[in-house]
Formats: sequence, structure tokens, C-alpha cells
Amino acid sequence: MENTDPQVVLGTMDFGTRVDPEQSFAILDAFVAGGGGWLDTANCYTFWTDPSGVGGASERVIGAWLRARPGARERVRIATKVRHNPRVPHAPESAEGLSAPAVHAGVAESLERLGVDHVDLLWAHAEDRSVPLEETVGAFGELVAKGVARRVGAANHAAWRVERARSLARDRGMEPWTSLQLRHSLVQPRPLTTLAEGGHRLLTAEDMDLARSEGLDVWSYSSLMWGSYVRADKPLPPIYDHPGTTRVLAVLDGIAGELAATPNQVVLAWLTRQGIDPIVGVSRVEQIEEALAARRVRLTDEHLARFAEAR
Repeated sequence: MENTDPQVVLGTMDFGTRVDPEQSFAILDAFVAGGGGWLDTANCYTFWTDPSGVGGASERVIGAWLRARPGARERVRIATKVRHNPRVPHAPESAEGLSAPAVHAGVAESLERLGVDHVDLLWAHAEDRSVPLEETVGAFGELVAKGVARRVGAANHAAWRVERARSLARDRGMEPWTSLQLRHSLVQPRPLTTLAEGGHRLLTAEDMDLARSEGLDVWSYSSLMWGSYVRADKPLPPIYDHPGTTRVLAVLDGIAGELAATPNQVVLAWLTRQGIDPIVGVSRVEQIEEALAARRVRLTDEHLARFAEAR
């Protein structure tokens, strides 16, 4: 595990689409100025809102920012993903898979857009069970061996698949996946409900058990539930409508008041106390400044117990 001190990660999914390049640059500048280190993107971001019908906008904005800011590459670490980028515009069903040729081609295209010779962390964005796991593991291992990716990880993968992949990598003398990325936040949906967002996979106790036993980093996405903790116009999805959510939100408001912090900051502090690196997607500078300030929020064991009892 590389990150012994969990930190806020800047999610750049909407850069170049919903967030224009000028505003994206301002957010990136504020993130670095505030001591932020990790940028999270993907080669498919965001094909569903881009008129082109394919991804790449986020990576292109980051690449342009790096070119415009001498020395910036040494101040940030970049994580990107392969798997979901459509090969045919506006056709998600044509998304690249995790075959060796697809992985190598996807990474080469990402490096070109970013204007870098390597990424610090490469994710397999989702499972591809049409491809033998051995092939995918081999492709990721080759990229690390070439120095194209410094580390590799699995997003939206079942824990047993991650451990099987790690075993295959060890047997072949290759770099294994050392990071997990899954959806997680303070509030939880009703058990056994289906997420409306296709491809999202919730963090489970099994995932945390694997991470803690094997020393893996854990990153969470949808960490702030799209603003639902603080915005009345952004209600939580219906699957979160249960008594546990009501109790947790009441505790959240109470603790935020006690600590003179925002609810978002308390949620981020709660995640980092679990040893999780929360990804935060923002559209304004003040939002990333608020998120970085969560590092000053100190939750006690008593605070954690109150959240646990409310669930």
C-alpha cells in the first residue's frame, strides 16, 4: 500500500464537457495550490455528454493544463482507466474490453491525450469476463514492466476476481493490482437493491477485508453523493430512502455543527478515517477548496461510534 495517509483525490470526469477548460484549469490550479496530489480520470470521460459520442475530453484538458503549467507534472500524480470508451461514437455497446490489444491501445491513446510518457496508476475500469483474466493480467503487467504505468488497480471488480488476478500476476512474476476503486459514502442504500447507475459497484466488507489483509489502497467514488448531503435540489436516490439514512443524516448534521465543519467535510473525514481515499468531483474552485479543508476535520472514536449506531 503506497498511500499510508488517505487523501482527497480530484475527480476530473466532467472536465472538457460539463466543466469548460477555463474553469477546469482554475480548479486544477486551486487543487495543487491547496496541496492536492492525485488526479483521477478515464479514457471514456465523458462520452455520454460529449457531442462526439466518445471519451477523451477530460484527458485532453489535463494534458493542456500540464503543458500550460511548467513543473505541474512533478506536482501531481495521474490515474486513468481503460475499459469503457466506445469504439463507435454514441454506441456504448461498442466499448473497448480488457483484451491485451485493447488495453495497450487504450493506454497509448491516453498517454497521447495527456501528453505524458507514463501514468502513476492505471485502472481496469470494469470487469470484462469475455476475456481470460490471464490475458488482462498479462497486459497490465507488461505496461508496468515497460514503465508506462507505475502501478495498476481494479475499479468495479468483485473481490474474488481481484485476488485471483493478483495470484496470477504473482505466479507470472508480474506487478499485481494494488488498488481498489468502488462506490462508497456515508449513507448506504437499502440491502439487495439495484443501483440505477450501470457499472457502479458498491464497496463491501469483503472488499475492505481484502484491502486490509493484502495492504491494498481503496479509493471511493460518488463520495459526496452528487451534492445530496448539502443541496435540497439534489435528493438522494430512492434506494437510500430508509430509516437508517434519516438517522445517519441527523448525526451528520449534529457532528458538523459541533466541529464547525460542513456536512461534506465530515463525510470526507469519515471516509479517510476508514483508510479510504475519496474521489471528489467538482465544478467550482470553492468546492475543491472546501474538500481539501476536510483534512483539518478530526473525527474521534466517539463520532465514529455515533455514525455506526445510527445505521
